[in-house]
Amino acid sequence: MEALIPVINKLQDVFNTVGADIIQLPQIAVVGTQSSGKSSVLEALVGRDLLPRGTGVVTRRPLILQLVHVDPEDRRKTSEENGVDGEEWGKFLHTKSKIYTDFDEIRLEIEAETERVSGNNKGITDEPIHLKIFSPHVVNLTLVDLPGITKVPVGDQPKDIEVQIKDLIVKHISNPNSIILAVTAANTDMATSEALKVAREVDPDGRRTLAVVTKLDLMDAGTDAMDVLMGRVIPVKLGLIGVVNRSQLDINNKKTVADAIHDEYAFLQKRYPSLANRNGTKYLARTLNRLLMHHIRDCLPELKTRINVLAAQYQSLLSSYGEPVEDQSSTLLQLITKFAAEYCHTIEGTAKYIETTELCGGARICYIFHETFGRTLESVDPLGGLTTIDVLTAIRNATGPRPALFVPEVSFELLVKRQVKRLEDPSLRCVELVHEEMQRIIQHCSNYSTQELLRFPKLHDAIVEVVTSLLRKRLPVTNEMVHNLVAIELAYINTKHPDFADACGLMNNNIEEQRRNRMRELPSSVPREKAAGGGPQGDQDGGTGNWRGMLKKGDEGMGSDRSMLQTSNPASPQRGHAVNLLDVPVPVSRKLSSREQRDCEVIERLIKSYFLIVRKNIQDSVPKAVMHFLVNHVKDSLQSELVGQLYKAGLLDDLLTESEDMAQRRNEAADMLKALQKASQVIAEIRETHLW
Repeated sequence: MEALIPVINKLQDVFNTVGADIIQLPQIAVVGTQSSGKSSVLEALVGRDLLPRGTGVVTRRPLILQLVHVDPEDRRKTSEENGVDGEEWGKFLHTKSKIYTDFDEIRLEIEAETERVSGNNKGITDEPIHLKIFSPHVVNLTLVDLPGITKVPVGDQPKDIEVQIKDLIVKHISNPNSIILAVTAANTDMATSEALKVAREVDPDGRRTLAVVTKLDLMDAGTDAMDVLMGRVIPVKLGLIGVVNRSQLDINNKKTVADAIHDEYAFLQKRYPSLANRNGTKYLARTLNRLLMHHIRDCLPELKTRINVLAAQYQSLLSSYGEPVEDQSSTLLQLITKFAAEYCHTIEGTAKYIETTELCGGARICYIFHETFGRTLESVDPLGGLTTIDVLTAIRNATGPRPALFVPEVSFELLVKRQVKRLEDPSLRCVELVHEEMQRIIQHCSNYSTQELLRFPKLHDAIVEVVTSLLRKRLPVTNEMVHNLVAIELAYINTKHPDFADACGLMNNNIEEQRRNRMRELPSSVPREKAAGGGPQGDQDGGTGNWRGMLKKGDEGMGSDRSMLQTSNPASPQRGHAVNLLDVPVPVSRKLSSREQRDCEVIERLIKSYFLIVRKNIQDSVPKAVMHFLVNHVKDSLQSELVGQLYKAGLLDDLLTESEDMAQRRNEAADMLKALQKASQVIAEIRETHLW
């Protein structure tokens, strides 16, 4: 068990070499107000004067103090290896291998290092000072001396000094692997102890808090700390230990720590004889050593898991940074080939890194074809933007000056082309959406698939430019093909299309059935020929282009048709007035004759039938054209395009120039991985020696 603390010290040394605090190691954090006796407690544990003293905030940086017990038998060997003449010495992390045997020099170095980082304006910083003390008179401990809690800024201290200090203290004691040593003076009210208050904020159950009551010899006459030391005032689960500090007069008179501990023992025997063996500096040292060992044992399983997880993460990070480039030609060709392969795999859906939050690559292209484009075409109304008057006008214009006996085919062709033309814009928009997705795949490959490209920003930019240029060149070609697909449909209206012929036959059967039904409903006195409208006179009287019939009806008096025409066309010639033959009547809303209604209905049905056939063709042919002229062409030519544009001897040095911080990040990741692997070996040794 005793060997567990040196193991933690060894782990601390491992992580100190990389300057990282990603692993929260078990340690003892010392918390207390200014002048509560923190420094005296630490010096008593070390047995030497080594901490700066003065008024105000003296400790302005965390001091991580590692006490290493050196056996008398090993002291000579260790001293010879380190070139040390003496039984006690200290080493700072920031001074590398320099050995300090004079503890006054250690104190001066702490002051100098504090001012070097924190300045001389009494400000604080969270960058710690690492100090290791080797001595046969100490027990193995790792302590963190934190700045004393203060309330009011003094002198040129920052106005928010209280907040700064509290934040710094909470940062260290929030570590679940730390033991909190809350130092409180006996001559103050324990109920108002700032140290216990801040400790309770992060450790409400008090499971890792040990209270130290200092200055037992300075209590008011007639009072004692019996109730406090017995835990009757403030109960703390890990206990309360009382100590007697050296006074300022003792320090000025150079009273040694050893003499102070001897006087402390005498004081406790005299004032608290029943509690003397459970208080004092020596008992505090043994208790801290025992608590830390048990705490380390409890923390080791989680610590091992944390180290293994971090090692795996840094291994992956180091792999993403890649090895330093030795063969430029091979590296460039490898990166280009990998990018082209990942780009194609993303389209095909076989990429290593598959997006889970949104559709990407080939899946989004499929969605564009069958959902976005398909639904857009289906939402296009075959007769959208086409009114009955438009149809009637087209029929009349197609007949010319002669009245029509049948519905002119030219009017159908004119109108259906107008409707088919409306399919071109959605088709071109489909091309645009696929082009945008092909552009997005570039960024996807850069972010997830080929992180090695991040090492070479110029190569990354060059690849993006080449692929973007290739897509840009294929866009007008694809648009032209899609435009031609619609133009092909407009070039020849195939009324002999099998689907269209079937629709026409079905429609003719319906019209014939309606005619038979009307014939059955007529009285027997009405001639069948007249009723059927089959005679030439009947066709002309009811024909849409028969102006003579219309004028004849207009002369018959106050008929309903006349009133409709006069109402709908105010410019119609009136009896007794001259007729201006240049005034062409404008088709407006009016009641259509049965012949007109039938003709319009026939044209609309034919338009709808043929439009659906063309829409089906476009819905099938546009995705095929986009795949052939854009997607597949880019897939097939991407590798050769990248090699042709970038694989040139004159570009190698420029393209394979790493980003400025990449080499530094690679070295840092390698050092951290090495430290984590070494830490894992240290923990493995613990298991082998059955210390855990």
